[in-house]
Amino acid sequence: MPISEPTVTSINGLAKPQASLVSTTCPYCGVGCGIDVVVKQGEQAEKPGSLQLSQLSGSSDHPANFGRLCVKGSKLLETNSNVGRLANPKIMGKNADWPSAINKVATTFSDIIAKHGPDAVAFYVSGQLLTEDYYVANKLMKGYIGSANIDTNSRLCMSSAVAAYKRAFGADAVPCCYEDLELCDVLVLVGSNAAWTHPVLFQRIERAKQRNPELKVISIDPRITATSELADLHLAIKPGTDVALFNGLLAYLAANNGLDQNYITQFTQGFEQALSQSQQWTISNVAELCDIETQELKTFYQTFCQADKAVTAYTMGVNQSTRGVDKANAIINCHLASGKLGREGCGPFSLTGQPNAMGGREVGGLANMLASHMDLDNPIHRDIVQNYWQSPTIANKAGFKAVDLFDEINKGKVKAVWIMATNPVVSMPNRDKIINALKKCELVVVSDCVASNDTIELAHVVLPATGWSEKDGTVTNSERRISRQRGILEPYGESKHDWQILCEVANAMGFAQGFNYSQVDEIFREYAGLSGAQNNGQRDLDLSALATLTVQQYQRLSPLQWPVNQQNPQGTKRLFTDGRFYTQSGKAQFIPLTYHAPEQLTTVDYPFVLNSGRIRDQWHTMTRTGKTAELTSHISKPYVAMHPQDATRLSLQEGALIKLSASHSNEQSAVVLMVTIDDKQRKGELFAPMHWSAMNSSHGAITSLFTDANDKISGQPELKHAAVALEPVNFNLQGELFIKHLPSMTVLRQCFEFFVISPFAQGHKVSFATNNSIAAIKYDLQLNLPRYDEWVSALNPHQESFNARSDGNFSLALFAAKQSPGIDDSWISHLMEQVELKPEELNALLAGVPDAAFSAGPLVCSCFKVGKNTINEAIAGGCSSVEELGLSLKCGTNCGSCKSELSQMIKQHQLMQPKKSKTLVAEQGIPLVQLA
Repeated sequence: MPISEPTVTSINGLAKPQASLVSTTCPYCGVGCGIDVVVKQGEQAEKPGSLQLSQLSGSSDHPANFGRLCVKGSKLLETNSNVGRLANPKIMGKNADWPSAINKVATTFSDIIAKHGPDAVAFYVSGQLLTEDYYVANKLMKGYIGSANIDTNSRLCMSSAVAAYKRAFGADAVPCCYEDLELCDVLVLVGSNAAWTHPVLFQRIERAKQRNPELKVISIDPRITATSELADLHLAIKPGTDVALFNGLLAYLAANNGLDQNYITQFTQGFEQALSQSQQWTISNVAELCDIETQELKTFYQTFCQADKAVTAYTMGVNQSTRGVDKANAIINCHLASGKLGREGCGPFSLTGQPNAMGGREVGGLANMLASHMDLDNPIHRDIVQNYWQSPTIANKAGFKAVDLFDEINKGKVKAVWIMATNPVVSMPNRDKIINALKKCELVVVSDCVASNDTIELAHVVLPATGWSEKDGTVTNSERRISRQRGILEPYGESKHDWQILCEVANAMGFAQGFNYSQVDEIFREYAGLSGAQNNGQRDLDLSALATLTVQQYQRLSPLQWPVNQQNPQGTKRLFTDGRFYTQSGKAQFIPLTYHAPEQLTTVDYPFVLNSGRIRDQWHTMTRTGKTAELTSHISKPYVAMHPQDATRLSLQEGALIKLSASHSNEQSAVVLMVTIDDKQRKGELFAPMHWSAMNSSHGAITSLFTDANDKISGQPELKHAAVALEPVNFNLQGELFIKHLPSMTVLRQCFEFFVISPFAQGHKVSFATNNSIAAIKYDLQLNLPRYDEWVSALNPHQESFNARSDGNFSLALFAAKQSPGIDDSWISHLMEQVELKPEELNALLAGVPDAAFSAGPLVCSCFKVGKNTINEAIAGGCSSVEELGLSLKCGTNCGSCKSELSQMIKQHQLMQPKKSKTLVAEQGIPLVQLA
């Protein structure tokens, strides 16, 4: 049931509203999990009569997650606060009213278009928008302004997968559904750490493997990740060699009776050319190029070849490459050749990174497509869209893709840009160029729900948009499933929905006729109608059965997969079950492929390959997930992971600080990260997460290290393969500042040359490094923090510290030493909760030595706050499985995101135990080698 009315009881004769349940959708990754929210009103709320979200859980009847949530989704209530929200429009940093802001945007856009033409303006939008927002933005730009200069941050994650599907199938049509991950005989995960990036899907895979131990899971990734814990086989291939790997698989299938000749003949074209191109890739040639063992490679090929049903699921490790489209097509070629497509448990499955990347593609949110999966270069499609919209014009050529768009801004050819719900200064490659481009731009408009981020700092006009729990519309997940993301709370401050802001600007530009929507359901019906316009089964995207939904039906819309039309009124699980494709011939196309090395190659001066990605508990640039200590405790600092031999060669210890540089980068965006030594890295290769920005760190934003290198077909940047140099950075002191009221960034930069900010239960923690003395730091803080009226210092042989009170309460503590002392957050939180510190507590504080009650160690399980030391004690005490740890400590029993890490800890403990002799092991019947 998507939504229920509040129940009403009578107390002393007065009606008292109780709780209602609202079903909505998670705003994070492309899994598209359903969420049930309990909403209270009246006395429970901050304001009488207002609403309050009181409880949250996974929707047990949502087909994407069946009640499961990852740690990010389960903490949505904690991150949904109005702290840091943008409340009202701003012009040049000053508060403004809506009419002034709308007029500024509309007038400037109109003037620039009149002087320089429609291609002098652009929109840069986001997979965080709802489909209806996306639709209105695309309609305004392509049908009324008359340019295709609307691109999206989905260009950074999914555009190569889109282009590959279109080359092979004639449409951006994901053929699979989530059930296929559970029904296959072999699941190949390529360039995906699903355990961290798509954890709910990963849990479905885990359960499928428990139910069917014969299911083989193969992980292909340069890094051994949390996902590898589940795999029967892990191939740590050299980065960028995927085309050779899958060309080799195609050649192997042909040589080992792995082809489905009937399928090839009846439903495909171009096989002979693709096979000819792959013949050079023998097992030995592939193994040499990919830098993996021949036997491991042969096991992979044999396993895929002999399986009746196989799914290959892939994400950023495939897409974010100068050859991302070719990589995806190499995978698709193997599925076409073996007939593993269009049936249960089969297919090439692109796992979407963002919550509505697919919804944005549906409505034309990329610069090289029209709405409803129609093509810009097709005059019939242009006529269909323009006639349906009754618009004054229609774009007739592709606009600028993301990398090119910021190039054109930098050159002065694009003079106004409107950025919606994204933070390109942090997420786009070549950070310095993005900053310089926006500084040159005549008008930078940003609409967002946050008051500050790296991009907003460069905006001329900032418009407050609604956020999750306020936004109302639809999203589409990785399996083509449309779900409602329902508005529950009133918009914060003066914020408006993105589609409303767009309509107001359109009206002010003189386009009132096309943008007179009063409710979001009107937009959805129009979009659904367009998808069916002159379709007749010729286009994959068809929502025509939803074009006549009433307001009530839209409000209660249950999740379903497109196409949804007269033939499939309840939606469609799988595509291409009849072997009919959307190409001109109606047959799937094999693509002949040649291996090319990545563009950003290492040199003598820049000898390390840098890979980037996400960490378990964070989302994009941390504007939401970074709000709560429960999500930052697992990993609170930006880091660079490297192989132990590389660390030894550079004389680096765990926790050391190191500067990373690339041939094109400069001091404007210097990157300094903490070293993590990790034997799961390949030698000569590094990994760093992409979440940190200038809002929470001095040197943690890493995208300045990546060039503009991008796929020539899709335009997707190469964000997995930069060439960098390393240089150790030494400071006199490292430490932590715990403080209830965070000082300004100016004060922090004055005190510390290097710092990272993260929340903890009582305020903020600033992890720092500096060449300042402890006395100088204390002086600067005293000078800039007049609220603190009592300061106490201490000095011991290993550490210096001081603390301070504000209004009589302990609310500041600083610890510093040559190496960071690593003070336990929970201990400081406990002390700051006290009204008065006991003498022994003050002495312990000054010494920086917590008592035994605060020795849990670094957080592993965010849901139940279980630390590493506690878990290791339980393992040493006899817990020998993840299930036993769950029974003992509850860790791993909620969202499951930490289960892979728990498994690694158990294995590490077992490795440390005295080994049994091989003879004894053999006598006990335990196999010495377990093959996939």
